[in-house]
Amino acid sequence: MTVDDVAERTQVSALGASKETLEDYTLRFAPRTYRRWTPGVVGASALGGIAYMADFSIGAGIGLTHGTQNALLAIGLAAVIIFVTGFPLAYYAARYNLDLDLITRGSGFGYYGSVITSVIFASFTFIFFALEGSIMAQGLDYAVGLPLWLGYLVSTLVIIPLVIYGMKVLAKLQSWTNPLWLLLMVAPLVFLIVKDPGSVERWLSHEGRNGGGLSTAAVMLGAGVCLSLMGQIGEQIDYLRFMPPRTDENRRAWWTSMVLAGPGWVIFGAVKQAIGVFMAVYILGAVGTAAAIEPIEQFTGVFTELMPPWLVVPLALVLVVLSQVKINVTNAYSGSLAWTNSFTRITRRYPGRLVFVLVNLTIALILMEADMFSFLNNILSFYSNCAMAWVVTVATDIAINKFVLKLSPKRPEFRRGMLYAVNPVGVVSFLASSLLSISVYFGLFGDTLRPYSPLVAVGIAVVLTPVMAILTRGRFYLRRTDDGIAEPLLDAEGNPSGTHFDCVVCGESYERPDMAASPEGGTICSLCLSTDRGGDHVLPAQAR
Repeated sequence: MTVDDVAERTQVSALGASKETLEDYTLRFAPRTYRRWTPGVVGASALGGIAYMADFSIGAGIGLTHGTQNALLAIGLAAVIIFVTGFPLAYYAARYNLDLDLITRGSGFGYYGSVITSVIFASFTFIFFALEGSIMAQGLDYAVGLPLWLGYLVSTLVIIPLVIYGMKVLAKLQSWTNPLWLLLMVAPLVFLIVKDPGSVERWLSHEGRNGGGLSTAAVMLGAGVCLSLMGQIGEQIDYLRFMPPRTDENRRAWWTSMVLAGPGWVIFGAVKQAIGVFMAVYILGAVGTAAAIEPIEQFTGVFTELMPPWLVVPLALVLVVLSQVKINVTNAYSGSLAWTNSFTRITRRYPGRLVFVLVNLTIALILMEADMFSFLNNILSFYSNCAMAWVVTVATDIAINKFVLKLSPKRPEFRRGMLYAVNPVGVVSFLASSLLSISVYFGLFGDTLRPYSPLVAVGIAVVLTPVMAILTRGRFYLRRTDDGIAEPLLDAEGNPSGTHFDCVVCGESYERPDMAASPEGGTICSLCLSTDRGGDHVLPAQAR
């Protein structure tokens, strides 16, 4: 194949990619010309994505096993860790309008080093898609007798038309359905507590199957399950990257939306987990059913106390289906972004985001048909070690290496040619944290330490990330400090510049943060750089 053939195929690939990404900017900086939503709309859309029912199952599973007091402590501990680690990531996403993969590249992992974390995040999305799809299938089976295998298929296919069109459709869907979802979830619980105040005392005194009162090991085991949700910050960021520029006029609304819809998602998640414990204990006492961990059983039992029997099952089904759709459009959307990010960097081809919507949903459907719901807590406990290692490593790089040690560049970088292929700071920290914590989880260091695998994951990532930065003296963050364009990346208020440049490959116009100079002349966008097979447009390494 000649050089001209390679150039032509690269240009065709880039033209197709640029046309598709104009909808949701799958692999690039989200420009201010597209970010027309107010901070409140972006925040409400992001919070709509946490309507998932898995929290109720997670809380119920922990509470019924370890007792309410241990469950509440576990939920609270996990929430604190998730909030603290999620804050720097959410801030960077909202301030610089990048998704979590782009942030990870410049926060210790390198251009190709972050491929492994993209795959981990994609795994998060299909695991939780399968979990929510299983809950919807249980609801359809309970309400209309639809076989579970068919319910799994229905819960998968219904998402595809909703997720194709990106943020514009997702924002409308979340905003329109939030009020109904809140009403159906909150009103029955308030009524139940008012009607039966003793239910609160029974909830707080429940000792679980293991009994024995307060236990540090039980708290840590429960926290490990809750910490599997740490990857949710990636899905929140897929909304937060569309935040408008922060100005003096919108500063308060900007910060409020960023905090509540970013790390603050875990506050709402923790409340839902505690409610899951409450409903499970209530259903167990009132009905004695072993299915108290299933949300459809939980809400059906609660609805029975305040409405006519003919209305109970339909309303419970509406709540379950509504919740499943709200979160699974986000799971499918975020998963497609993660898979596309990885595939495009490795192969330098861009097949289109829709391909990976189908890939992600196929994997999720296989998990559902394999009945993953029956061993939910085991899956989540194992996965949480990888999720914590990744998120804590990136958060530590931002908070400590960038702002304290000043060894990592404060301005996020994600473009090919500007970053080294692999940065040992993040990659080594992540691998050490995840592998050691998984080893502890599987008992390789003894049964006594096994419950503490979450602390191992967090502790190693927090300590080793700055140590690696010091040992390497920050040499492997930036391959270049100059991208060849004189125009500053940020405007006078510190927001990404809105100045436009034309890409010499695809011919489209993009804003300054997405562009770099090409050695062939002119400027090139980040996606065309990613699909440049011959590397003709990649700037050479800068002499040091």
